Amino acid sequence: MTKSIEPRLENKAAALPAGDVTTMFAEFMSAFEEFKSTNDQRIETLEKRGSADVLIEDKLERLNSLLDGQKAALDRAAIEKARPTLEAGRVRGGDEYKDAFSAYVKRGEEKALSVGSSEDGGYLAPAETETEINRLLAAISPMRAICGVRRVSGSIYKRPVTVSGPQVGWVGETTARSQTNSQVLDELSFPTTELYAMPAATQNFLDDAAVDVGQWIAEEVNAAFAEQETAAFILGDGVNKPTGFLDADIVPEGDWEWNKLGYVPTGVDGSFSGTVDPVDASDVLIDLVYTLKAGYRQNATWLMNRRTQGAIRKLKDADGNYLWQPAARADGRATLMGFPLVEAEDMPDIDVDATPIAFGDFRRGYLIVDRQGVNVLRDPYSAKPYVLFYTTKRVGGGIADYDAIKLLKFSES
Repeated sequence: MTKSIEPRLENKAAALPAGDVTTMFAEFMSAFEEFKSTNDQRIETLEKRGSADVLIEDKLERLNSLLDGQKAALDRAAIEKARPTLEAGRVRGGDEYKDAFSAYVKRGEEKALSVGSSEDGGYLAPAETETEINRLLAAISPMRAICGVRRVSGSIYKRPVTVSGPQVGWVGETTARSQTNSQVLDELSFPTTELYAMPAATQNFLDDAAVDVGQWIAEEVNAAFAEQETAAFILGDGVNKPTGFLDADIVPEGDWEWNKLGYVPTGVDGSFSGTVDPVDASDVLIDLVYTLKAGYRQNATWLMNRRTQGAIRKLKDADGNYLWQPAARADGRATLMGFPLVEAEDMPDIDVDATPIAFGDFRRGYLIVDRQGVNVLRDPYSAKPYVLFYTTKRVGGGIADYDAIKLLKFSES
């Protein structure tokens, strides 16, 4: 069965984004069934011989890679299908600024532009273009898809939070009341920093009347913005970039306190607790799930990279059911123990003392701050015969609730 599935999956992935989504999803589900069958063989061989069969392991890894590639292809197809057209070759009433911006991008005409100036670093893109950039970012950025997002007009966003509330309790009608403690407040600060991309085009391309310049700029910069943003939201040190949640100090969950993230150890350096029995290996994931408070857990999401997800796919529960399950529809998300799983390549790999798996309510736990406005500066001189477009936006980010995100650490303690 594998020989018939693998070429079809490879051909489908190569044909994207033009492939039929329904057919591709059916192929993906067939591959997952083959993956489960092969992994069952691997487990049976381990139990009988005490060692893995090299051929089965190789087959399993190839199926794992095919599943990853096919899911990524399905995601791209879904984005393409949902993409609207901005200008669509027509002029609408009240679009004078957008028309002037289009003239600036195509021919460098500035006379009708009144918002911003080239001395200030370019002209503000029309609201439709900014909206499309943000929409595309949300569609392809794993962190934007699950985190809280706040739009601001200033360079920094500050938010007070309650670290601990006032002392409360039940008392009788005539019982003396002890003085209550005041609540403890903390102020979280989210400065925005500049993120840029510099797409290039020929003048012949820009002279084409059918070119929707707003759509073109949005498509050109969104992949670059998403890649840089995601890395910063996960690993950023806060220096000229957002502060990533993995930059926070981490402590065992039993020692958790505000300004730190709690973690659960696997019990083994660089590995799960069970080396042969996948049921033993899955126990630590259950521990991590129930480390999160119920109020956060109902909206929780797993976050890991594709290599870690490949290892997770092999795990079963005590009843022999796979913990990882594919999405129920083509544009859906895979689940792990019933919670949605989001893939982010900037999450670390499984290694000694690494924290490659995060679980939490990221909507409450991590805040992304977008400063209003996207600037575009046209540069026809630096890379002739190409015209460069220095496109900038200001973005910030940081942990908003230290109790909403938990980590799995691959260590003894």
